[in-house]
Amino acid sequence: MVRCPGQDERFWKPADVFEVQCAQCGTSVEFFKDEPKLKCRNCGSIVVNPKINLGCAQWCQYAGQCVGVSAARGTAFLQDSLIDEMQSVFAGDERRIKHALAVLDYAEQIQQAEGADPLVVKAVAILHDIGIAEAERQYGSASARYQEMLGPPVAEAILKKYRLPAETIEHICRIVGSHHSGRDIDTIEFKCVWDADWLVNIPEVFEGKQKSELLQVIERTFRTGKGREIASRLFLKSEDT
Repeated sequence: MVRCPGQDERFWKPADVFEVQCAQCGTSVEFFKDEPKLKCRNCGSIVVNPKINLGCAQWCQYAGQCVGVSAARGTAFLQDSLIDEMQSVFAGDERRIKHALAVLDYAEQIQQAEGADPLVVKAVAILHDIGIAEAERQYGSASARYQEMLGPPVAEAILKKYRLPAETIEHICRIVGSHHSGRDIDTIEFKCVWDADWLVNIPEVFEGKQKSELLQVIERTFRTGKGREIASRLFLKSEDT
């Protein structure tokens, strides 16, 4: 099979081999244009290729044959990269990292059942709280208001590294900017992450509540059938089972 010209090295130009500075130590890391990320030989940090473009892998039926990348693997690369970015922003804050990964787990379950865009749902789940560090730095508070105000610019700067379509970035950032209030957005992707976030937060926010009270919370809070199903299983299950 003839390879895609974009991946066939016979068509490459000198600019397709370049150096990127490690954000942690400043060491130059040499990339070929189709290498997603490399480990810095000096400090061991992961350096992401800012010029990588796996867009074709999201839609091309020959992607697996051409570059060995399926649409699922393209999304998996982005997911892994965004997790790395999130962990870097949270700088070892294990509680917030654990929260984001738990929301991601529930969001994936809900997305599969509801038929939402997996790329948008996963990106939002990973980045939904990404404004916390900036909120605390600027205002000394991680309040929902400050998170929603400061999260979208941080998320946008991260997402632009991966050359996602502008409308996808805009959608993701709108949800990040509304993930507490729910204002101004009602897409299925938003609903998936909204429910996933509540699945993680309910044990803390409604600690000690009776089942009758939790039932009311579930009925008025959750916005997807799958989210309500998971919540009912987790929080309303019989104490005898």
